[in-house]
Amino acid sequence: MKKVKKVGAKCHYNNRILNKCLVLLLSLLFFGCGTSNDDTSSQTDLQELTKIEVTEYEGKDLSSLTDFRENSIKGPQYINTDVYTLTIDGLVEQPISLTYDEVLDNQKYTKVVTLHCVEGWSVDILWEGILLADLFEAVDIQESADTVIFHSEDGYSTALPLQTIMDRQLMIAYKMNGVVLPPERGFPFQLVAEDKLGYKWIKWITRIELSDDANYKGYWEQRGFDNEADVNP
Repeated sequence: MKKVKKVGAKCHYNNRILNKCLVLLLSLLFFGCGTSNDDTSSQTDLQELTKIEVTEYEGKDLSSLTDFRENSIKGPQYINTDVYTLTIDGLVEQPISLTYDEVLDNQKYTKVVTLHCVEGWSVDILWEGILLADLFEAVDIQESADTVIFHSEDGYSTALPLQTIMDRQLMIAYKMNGVVLPPERGFPFQLVAEDKLGYKWIKWITRIELSDDANYKGYWEQRGFDNEADVNP
């Protein structure tokens, strides 16, 4: 297993980011994004996972699986891998639909990356996953494609420039802190959008679309959030 060793930089929030935080908090109230689950078994499972998760990596303390806030648009999604497929299509010569195991057949990479949320909190997590560049080799991307649009099980979407993904060697993760992603954290796959704010870190990915729409705006971007979402703008 090849290890990519790099830790995400901390963010210095400016007034623009603070303003976005206020917008997000109001939006969460309006759209019900912070939905709770009356079934406490899910949270119990998270507590059990903290007993086996990695807490330190190469001398750096890691955040815990429980150090996140639930602010997804429809609450955690529970995906059955027996019927799950990851579709990669759009401006490609060979669209593909991969099973969970077929995605995991690719080379694995590990990296400590910090997720920064516009709400003002951050977590340092050891992610393990597959480079998007490796997945793209199988589809033969058309020259006109310059944008990658990610779609989630819950209807959420967001996008990043194709060049950014390739240059920064971004991956989709299937493990965090040494354990398979729990549903609350995006199982089966979450985008590790290094150096981008948390709303770009889409969870429960079901489709990756290659596009030439460089101005595509996802769920929160349509609601006023910066489409670049750089941690250090």
